[in-house]
Amino acid sequence: MAEKDYYEELGVNRTASEDEIKKAYRKLAMKYHPDHAKDDKAAEERFKKISEAYAVLSDKEKRKQYDTYGSTDFHQRFSQEDIFRGFDFSSIFEDLGFGGRGFSFTGGRGGGKRFSFGGGGQQPAPRGADLVYELPLTLRDVASGASRSVSFQHGGRSEQLTVQIPKGMITGKKLRIPGKGEPSPYGGPPGDLYIRSRVVEDPVFSSEGHDLHVVREIKLTDAILGTTISVPTLEGRELSLKIPPGTRHKTRMRLAEMGLPSMKSGKRGDLYVTVQTEMPADLSPIQRELVEKLRETGL
Repeated sequence: MAEKDYYEELGVNRTASEDEIKKAYRKLAMKYHPDHAKDDKAAEERFKKISEAYAVLSDKEKRKQYDTYGSTDFHQRFSQEDIFRGFDFSSIFEDLGFGGRGFSFTGGRGGGKRFSFGGGGQQPAPRGADLVYELPLTLRDVASGASRSVSFQHGGRSEQLTVQIPKGMITGKKLRIPGKGEPSPYGGPPGDLYIRSRVVEDPVFSSEGHDLHVVREIKLTDAILGTTISVPTLEGRELSLKIPPGTRHKTRMRLAEMGLPSMKSGKRGDLYVTVQTEMPADLSPIQRELVEKLRETGL
């Protein structure tokens, strides 16, 4: 757990008096209170943090525990609920002109807790944080779909799930698994788990979005005279591709709809074949003689 420096949150030193702590909180609360900074989520989060700091440092016993044992140990002893339980912000917010509208923990049905900004009735408690799990996939997984087992940590415990990966889940695409994120520190619903794909390197193909790319080499004479080559697919098939006479080195040819499928539409990308002409490093005496004769003809 990250260290929380409540003194730093309020901008006071560790020897600050109760009055100094209250004064610092009043000043910050005036700036960040939801009634003042309307629809500003960053201000709302800041308000929660300074209010948590004030709830601890304005309580003699909690402040003593915090000063004695430090942030980590303190939060092992006191939950978010413990910090705010029974704490009354109403008087300080009435003084600031917010009609007593602060926030508190209140009991819910079945022992649940709700986080509310007071005065206006209970509001839904904030959700827990979302988690993102990066899942490596092969191009064949993306092409045909797959079933994968994932292990992840949330709420201080480990959990394992079997996830069905749909076709077309290229790098960066996400699957949402509701309720498998972090629990809410305020008693609200948990966040979600997002499975984000990352396509691993393939020895034959490369990918760009839903398009696939493959390189095939041909001989110099085949580039000049033309030929037919075999092109592999992810499904294990071999396609015939006609290379016309005079094909230049690094010519790119397209095989329509032989790439990866789309998650939404199912429509496939294309397969691009880059044709590279193999240049011989050494010639046999016969080959050299023939090439010399070709040069004499002006080729």
